[in-house]
Amino acid sequence: MVRITEDLVRKRAEHNECQISTLEEVSLHQQDIEKLEYLDKWCRDLKILYLQSNLIPKIENVSRLKKLEYLNLALNNIEKIENLEGCESLKKLDLTVNFVGELTSIESLKDLYNFRELFLTGNPCSDFVNYREYVIGTLPQLQWLDGVEIEKSERIKAIQNLPFIRGSILEQQERYKMKRAREKLEAELKSKTEEKNQETNIDDHGSNKENKPGFDGRWYTDISESDKTKEDVDSDKKEKTEKTYEEKVDEFWNEKTKYTPESRLDVHNHLKEIKNKDQKKDEEGKKPPRKLFADDGRPFNVNEPKVDFSLTEDGEHFYLDVAVFKHMDTSLLDCDVQPTYVRVTLKGKILQLCLTEEVNGEKSVAQRSQITGHLVITMPKAKQIVQPVKLKPERVKAKELVNNNQLNSNNYLEVDASVRKGVDVTRIVSDNEAKQKTFQAPFGSSSRKEIKERANSDDFVDDPDVPPLL
Repeated sequence: MVRITEDLVRKRAEHNECQISTLEEVSLHQQDIEKLEYLDKWCRDLKILYLQSNLIPKIENVSRLKKLEYLNLALNNIEKIENLEGCESLKKLDLTVNFVGELTSIESLKDLYNFRELFLTGNPCSDFVNYREYVIGTLPQLQWLDGVEIEKSERIKAIQNLPFIRGSILEQQERYKMKRAREKLEAELKSKTEEKNQETNIDDHGSNKENKPGFDGRWYTDISESDKTKEDVDSDKKEKTEKTYEEKVDEFWNEKTKYTPESRLDVHNHLKEIKNKDQKKDEEGKKPPRKLFADDGRPFNVNEPKVDFSLTEDGEHFYLDVAVFKHMDTSLLDCDVQPTYVRVTLKGKILQLCLTEEVNGEKSVAQRSQITGHLVITMPKAKQIVQPVKLKPERVKAKELVNNNQLNSNNYLEVDASVRKGVDVTRIVSDNEAKQKTFQAPFGSSSRKEIKERANSDDFVDDPDVPPLL
């Protein structure tokens, strides 16, 4: 049973900063509320109240709402208009698709001076003969009925015919009451038979041996199935129960029933049962959360992603190398270094390792290789072991070794044979002639070839008197 609570009202009062004492408008529709209560004490200043699509069977606890102007109770289980005499400011009442069969109960709205609009569409009383004339004649201050404006001529006729109409309305009302009493009896009998069937749990053979202790789901006639294990029997039981449940659901929806408050409650309870069963299935399908710590606080070693890793240490650091997938995005990784353990989360799966010594989480460094994708976490120890520094022999360069070898070797003067030779005077002229024959080209280009002079002809006479050509 869903009831109106303070938390529910505060959640619906966000537009008023969650303050319910000064609330003027609130919507509590489709909450499966089964009783109207507490609002007249918590929200005295309410002007507009929405309560459609609930399971409210009775109008109650609203007489203190003196400022209430609009009350919406459409799609509920209300059978009578009552307890609205104290709502002095009420202007509009919506009772669309309810079960109001006592039409004379509208006489309780006579004294509401500000009452102007009423909706009774979809109620049993709206099928009564002369229903509209009776309502208009009973409520002279009413201006709109079922969304249709009331004209003056219609009001005058209704008031004139009211004494004659009232008798027929009372007769129809009594017939509806008798019909309603039969429907209640039928609903009670039906609910009792359903309860008995659930208690006895009658199967197809008309026995309930399956519920008795010691019965393993096998009959003495099941010769071919005698070799089944207990797990197979349990699976068969589940399949049978699921089939029977589906059959029951189909029977429920295919069954023809009258539209009554009881049938509405049955539909609501049936939907609630289906919802609860679906939730149980989801809970069964979910794996229980993995335990990461012992009862005394010790961390466990957990490898949910099943990745390869290596944890090494030296005197000052712990090194954790996790073989993360190469193409995994870094945003899917999370690293948490605590004094006694390290935790790496890969796509929601946890790799947790317990450390033999405490580490300093603030100075820890996590790096990822761009080539292999591995994640390397360097964790300095909180209590580092102090050890003497090992001096490494200095590396001597090869050039220095060569120089040292030269210094250490005996330095004797070595005289080359060419040094002993003197100057060769005979080759001076030939060398100069060879140099003159070669010409160097300007600007560093390749050297030019020597131009050969043309030989004199046979009849050439060298006359010294002829002047030279310029």
